Amino acid sequence: MTVGEETLESMSLASGYNDWILKRFKRYLHGDILEVGCGIGNFTQNLSEYGKVTAIDINKEYIEGLRLTNVRSIYYGLGDIEKGRYFFGNNRYFDTIICLNVLEHIKNDVEALKNLYRLLKPNGTLVLLVPGHEFIYGEIDKNIEHFRRYDKNSLVGNLRALGFSITNARRLNLLGAVGWFISGKILKNKEVGKVKVGVFNLLSPIFLFIEQFIETPFGTSVLIIARKTQ
Repeated sequence: MTVGEETLESMSLASGYNDWILKRFKRYLHGDILEVGCGIGNFTQNLSEYGKVTAIDINKEYIEGLRLTNVRSIYYGLGDIEKGRYFFGNNRYFDTIICLNVLEHIKNDVEALKNLYRLLKPNGTLVLLVPGHEFIYGEIDKNIEHFRRYDKNSLVGNLRALGFSITNARRLNLLGAVGWFISGKILKNKEVGKVKVGVFNLLSPIFLFIEQFIETPFGTSVLIIARKTQ
């Protein structure tokens, strides 16, 4: 099992956090929904409650595994958002696109953002979740092949330059950012690990409850809701 696969498996155990993230953007889900970079499906099955879901990933083994467990008529297939290649061709467009913790793994992220824009219908919505704050980039990021972490304001500027309007943009998960900084930057740990996820599951509910009402000054993630204006 690769480090990336181990990380996805570990994060699948953070079901409470994944549900909390979904609540932050579920009101924007509708119509034809595309999930870009579905991985092992930590969010995918839940998306089908809100529309017709197509899910793509660059990893053939992930797609084959998800097809075997598909019980909600989700359409799975290979897709490369950086190169603009998808199993459904280049003449299909979507009302909503979900891209969660994917952009940081793509070398040419600007080209990927352009392709996300192209795949949206007019007035379509992009839900984008990325790791926040370059200053906490550490050994874990390197080990799971993150090219970068993101500054919220810079990413918002890049999206606007491509033609998106911004509906909402906020930092999330203060507790996770502190843990990520200590573990990956100071202690030089290279893995997220199931034990760390277990500790996070125990400590996170109170922090996440507070974050429903306020935006923290920094967080492990940046969530942006953007709309295609043309």
